Amino acid sequence: MSGTTAGGPFAARVAACQARIEEVLDRTLALPDPGTERLRAAMRYSVLGAGKRLRPTLVYLTGESLGAPLARLDAPAAAVELIHVYSLVHDDLPAMDDDDLRRGRPTCHKAYDEGTAVLVGDALQALAFDVLANAPMAGSSPEARLQMIRVLARAIGTGGMAGGQAIDLAAVGQVLSVAGIEDMHRRKTGALIECSVLLGALAAGVTAGPELASLERFGAEVGLAFQIQDDILDVEGDPALLGKSTGADAAHAKPTYPSTAGLAAAKQRAAQLRGMAVAALAPLGERAAALAQLADFIVNRAS
Repeated sequence: MSGTTAGGPFAARVAACQARIEEVLDRTLALPDPGTERLRAAMRYSVLGAGKRLRPTLVYLTGESLGAPLARLDAPAAAVELIHVYSLVHDDLPAMDDDDLRRGRPTCHKAYDEGTAVLVGDALQALAFDVLANAPMAGSSPEARLQMIRVLARAIGTGGMAGGQAIDLAAVGQVLSVAGIEDMHRRKTGALIECSVLLGALAAGVTAGPELASLERFGAEVGLAFQIQDDILDVEGDPALLGKSTGADAAHAKPTYPSTAGLAAAKQRAAQLRGMAVAALAPLGERAAALAQLADFIVNRAS
């Protein structure tokens, strides 16, 4: 993200979030079990040293905007990134999207093997909930921690990420409506992005009320905008910047926003969603300035 984000204080803040979560993830993945060396190495290979870290950055920026110290945000930031990487490892498998390249290097099942990649995803998902349930989160109530676990579980289940992937698999070679594409995108990608925002708010002690509702709307709109921009980049993006091949959706006959509504309409919708996301932040005033800037990045990014 830092390579394509505009310079200045915001870029420095994002870079600080990226550096912080990298250290947190490194510590989190220092697992002691001596009988699982290959699995643990594959987990570290999949998680560390690459990626935009958008989701943990959303946790940090949301929590900070509400007055939470960074240390309280480390656990939810790590948990959501572990879940995200688990989803990438499984999505790349031959039974799913069958991709050979991820974040500029061989996918987990190519670097190791398919069986190990399945176990990596399983272990990362379990570790994410372990972190969220047990890692230090000083100043956060047990009730808020439980709510975070519920929010994360809901985001990755049938109504969220897993359900979206199921719709994606069933849609290969089919024609979906624009509404159908948006439903798939909101589940498969948007739900975890929305969850990232909610985790930051919950960790900050905002567990109900108009501020939480505003942030939930922001997360929902920016999550859909992110996936539509991903669809756009799969058509006209630079593989060197993306760290993966382009044209994969068309090659696999997968319906996307550009293939359904056209490239121009996809760009227009992404910009519209960005505006809706920023408008949702109005009740937070200047506290949400960094989140608004992140929404701009999501729609204007080249990778």
